[in-house]
Amino acid sequence: MGRIHLEHPGGSSKLFYCVNCDTVLTNRRQLVSMSFTGATGRAYLFHHAVNIRMSEVQDRVMLTGRHFVRDVFCKKCSAKLGWFYEFATEEDQRYKESQIILERALISEREGTDSPGEENHGFDGH
Repeated sequence: MGRIHLEHPGGSSKLFYCVNCDTVLTNRRQLVSMSFTGATGRAYLFHHAVNIRMSEVQDRVMLTGRHFVRDVFCKKCSAKLGWFYEFATEEDQRYKESQIILERALISEREGTDSPGEENHGFDGH
């Protein structure tokens, strides 16, 4: 089996990691909202994450309506972490499209780095 290529989301005062294997997933700058609920309780909405893989698109009816989503897994250990919003059928839910939910119980947060030159290393920040 080959090596798994892992990315780094860039320097930030806070980074989020897979609680199972400690793989970095995203940073505080990508956080949109802490007011979501997942299967394990509280969940966070992010603009972007790295070191993930996604399932095929699934049609799900959620508390906020019908959505087309992909389950999200850690690229390193395959732990399920949340889901990615492909499409929302309700107009007022479209802001979620192309964003990712990570469940709080499945991630950890801790201090990262704020080194000059590292701020946007590994992704474009959008």
